Amino acid sequence: MMVSKPQLLAILALFAALAVVPLFVTDSYVRHLFIIAFVYAVIASNWNLSLGHCGVFNFGHLTFFGIGVYTAAIASKTFGVNPWVAMLLGGGTAALSALLLAAPVARLKGIYVVLVTFAFTQLVLQLVLSQSQITGGAEGMVRLPFLELGSYSFLKDFKFGYYYVGLALLAFSCLFLALVSNSSFGKSLKAVRDAEDYAAARGISVARQRILALTLSAIFTGIAGGFYAIYLRVASPEVFGFGTLSLALSMVLIGGVNTVFGPVLAALVLTFATEAMAGLQGFEDARFIVIAVAMILVLRLAPEGLVELLGKLRLSTRGART
Repeated sequence: MMVSKPQLLAILALFAALAVVPLFVTDSYVRHLFIIAFVYAVIASNWNLSLGHCGVFNFGHLTFFGIGVYTAAIASKTFGVNPWVAMLLGGGTAALSALLLAAPVARLKGIYVVLVTFAFTQLVLQLVLSQSQITGGAEGMVRLPFLELGSYSFLKDFKFGYYYVGLALLAFSCLFLALVSNSSFGKSLKAVRDAEDYAAARGISVARQRILALTLSAIFTGIAGGFYAIYLRVASPEVFGFGTLSLALSMVLIGGVNTVFGPVLAALVLTFATEAMAGLQGFEDARFIVIAVAMILVLRLAPEGLVELLGKLRLSTRGART
């Protein structure tokens, strides 16, 4: 999806605002919420590359995130790899696993893609649980090494350093996705999604494009997983849970499929909304129902998500002024 000039200005304004947040917000917990939102934004926007742009119903996307988590944990704690490098290794192993998953999925359609990708998640989860001598099993891994930059420790700065690492990760991820989406390769993905037979007739290899889409969508997702593990200093099987999957999927659908920045906006909104509702009596569990209702309403009013809804509001406001 091409980014218009007003959208580009809005995106730049958003990132500029996020860049100065720690200068005014000193509460470490609020900064923590922003960091978690950045991680979810990376997960959701990259999932949109395969789901929204290519039309592959990949329900194993969170597995790439989990693989990144455990790669960084094992590399940094067991093998003593620098945490900065361990995070990047998470992206590499996630991309490799996506390539292995994409091979059998590339030629499947519909429910079969969902079943195979879901089975892949269960396979990786069982591998994590069974290899407890390496992964910590059901108890996971704790007290992972933390980030340092020279003599500067990220552990005692009230999450100031981690905030900017998370924001930089999100910025690079968005730039990567925007370049892919607006390239000839990105246009071929949309052709595969909208008219598979027509795309094949024009010489586009449907299987190859699906493999590339899945692999590319895993790179920053795996890096986000590595950052998540190093930031929280924990690697737990809970990252493969259905709750994380459903929340990330709601961010994609509410934010808008076939967009780069819609899921980013939805991740910021939903992270703080769910946290706010968790503090309200009676909404501790009902908050997920509220999110589900919000998702239905957004999809009903604007099938393209928040991006389309905001566009309609901008046009209506402009029309009212004229």
